[in-house]
Amino acid sequence: MRGVFVDANESLAVIFERLAKPGDPPVTIHRDPDIISDQYPGILDGAEIAIVDHTALPTDIARKCAGLKHVVFLGTGARSYMNPEQLAELGMTVHLIKGYGDTAVAECAVALMWAAARGLAQMDREMRAGNWLRDDGLQLTGKTLGLIGFGGIAAEVARIALGSGIKVLAWEQDGEKAIPASNSSASMRCWRKAT
Repeated sequence: MRGVFVDANESLAVIFERLAKPGDPPVTIHRDPDIISDQYPGILDGAEIAIVDHTALPTDIARKCAGLKHVVFLGTGARSYMNPEQLAELGMTVHLIKGYGDTAVAECAVALMWAAARGLAQMDREMRAGNWLRDDGLQLTGKTLGLIGFGGIAAEVARIALGSGIKVLAWEQDGEKAIPASNSSASMRCWRKAT
């Protein structure tokens, strides 16, 4: 089997080369992060594996990729870039990296939450204009954060929030009735719908 990393920027290409081990399937690294979807068939050139960082793979383009069997998506939200069910009908399997980006996305979400609570954007604008705002903002320690869904990202948000003294409630839809799903922390209550 042969693979192509279709849209690698230079830093990802260097990491990919560094992590390659003897015995791995051969992978060509296409060092152009600005490809467009129409270029897939030419870049893949019959390869069975496409490694994709961020370029959409519409089903009509995938049909033109002779020999393609596996699409390894390196980001989050693969459905925003391709339709895994339609690709499966073409004999292509979409592979995801479990946990990819969970911590980074959670950190951004918590950072935005803190920035909003403290009014950091407005304070920054006012400071640059020479004004000193006298606003205490909202202290989040002891407050309760509600999470809808409890996948990898939400679990990381909960971990960070709990470490900051924020109480966490999480809801995971799984069936009809809400039942406690976890008591891993005294300050966290996680509910999921029972099947």
